[in-house]
Amino acid sequence: MSSVLFEVKNNVAVITLNRPEKFNSFNREMALLLQQKLDECASDENIRAVYLTGNGKAFCAGQDLAELTGENAIGIDKILSEHYNPIVSRIRLLEKPVIAAINGVAAGAGANIALCCDVVVSTASASFIQAFSKIGLIPDSGGTYFLPRLIGFQKASALMMLGDKVNADEAEKIGMLYKVFADEEFTTASFAIAATLAAMPTQGLAFTKQALNNSMNVSFETQLLKEDELQRKAAATEDYNEGVNSFLEKRKPIFKGR
Repeated sequence: MSSVLFEVKNNVAVITLNRPEKFNSFNREMALLLQQKLDECASDENIRAVYLTGNGKAFCAGQDLAELTGENAIGIDKILSEHYNPIVSRIRLLEKPVIAAINGVAAGAGANIALCCDVVVSTASASFIQAFSKIGLIPDSGGTYFLPRLIGFQKASALMMLGDKVNADEAEKIGMLYKVFADEEFTTASFAIAATLAAMPTQGLAFTKQALNNSMNVSFETQLLKEDELQRKAAATEDYNEGVNSFLEKRKPIFKGR
């Protein structure tokens, strides 16, 4: 069985991390295969949203530590440069929304890959752990970039240093994720968000994502110029015309992602 499952439903690419016996912890095979699937999502025009989740009791427990020891051990530098950094970069640069559907524990790199996604939802029983300090490492996979921006510097600092487990309700309360769903309704409710995004103006969503990426490190004045640039591009799309016309004609829009 593949360590990453992939299928397309209603223009949504469903990517499932599939090492349930290891709580979906990353080994090299899974990291490279996830990158490959994200590349497929980028190149396939029929895919208009991505739904990333895990199989079994966990979303992702981070790095499989067995790969860090023994004769065939992979160095930390290689794991970062060839596994995690390319994954989070692909997610942020993908011109389609990525929904992280957290079905269980998200720890270490697993937590931070989730937090870099565009929409993060979870089951009520899920939890998030910055587990790095427990083994003398620092948060990676973009964690030190995204978590302080999501929940504030002080809270992020404490969670990273103490390695506290954050349950789903607390994660929603502090702004770490968008919504929490009861476990029994999670799959249907979370996929409905992905399906909704897949039916929306794809290019407009991509421009929104670009604007948010740009906003992280620029001045207010520079961001206004970026908004101007991207808004002009959005206004030149077919979906913009469809949105305006459907509003004026009092009908439901049919967006095609163009």
